[in-house]
Amino acid sequence: MTTPVIGRIHSTENFGTVDGPGVRFIVFTQGCRMRCQFCHNPDTWKIGSGGREVTTDEVLDEAIKYRSYWGEKGGITVSGGEPLLQLEFLTDLFKKAKEKGIHTTIDTCGKPFTREEPFFSEFQELMNYTDLLLFDIKHIDNEQHKLLTSLGNENILEMAQYLSEIGKPVWIRHVLVPERSDYDEYLIRLDSFIKTLNNVDKVEVLPYHTMGKYKWDELGLAYPLEGIEPPKEDRVANAKKLLHVNDYQRYATR
Repeated sequence: MTTPVIGRIHSTENFGTVDGPGVRFIVFTQGCRMRCQFCHNPDTWKIGSGGREVTTDEVLDEAIKYRSYWGEKGGITVSGGEPLLQLEFLTDLFKKAKEKGIHTTIDTCGKPFTREEPFFSEFQELMNYTDLLLFDIKHIDNEQHKLLTSLGNENILEMAQYLSEIGKPVWIRHVLVPERSDYDEYLIRLDSFIKTLNNVDKVEVLPYHTMGKYKWDELGLAYPLEGIEPPKEDRVANAKKLLHVNDYQRYATR
């Protein structure tokens, strides 16, 4: 009898429609090292505590209850927090999902990535069972990335390049934050970086919103973007134009 693989999750969602193709069962993992100023789930930050412990079998059994709603393209998405902080859990869950023919997606900021061992070998194993990554590039400029998230972006961009090397499909996601990332200079640099990748099926601009601010208040945390409103429609349209989002359409034929 094999030992159950246990992970720590924050919550699940049964009918996700924006976190990958089709209808998704979404698992939100507990734990994240970054401190994004626009985070709408700061209650997922704590590593090793918070949330609840579950086995991969428990998660898969729960997900399969909703399989009839997924259609041809749906499946399981693991988001966060940061899923890559729990590689063993993620790999075991996805391996079992693929044995049942289920589409697997990771929603990640890429921050834990390193080519050092043991992480790199474990990550390579995970990629064997991963169909798609929703890859969040918070900011293209390293210093501005530190301001926005508290950490740099060097290894994040390295992970994007590695995924391109192995041809793993990704959807690039970029949260547009006024006074932070919503400057043409940065958007043009991000566009240039994305163009160096050969595995991008889709590029999404996600307008910053304040719907998670109440969680900061509940946790007694000062909200760092106080007074900054969501971007106007013209700025969202501008970002989509500069990032050439319409050029990335492969997701429609996968």
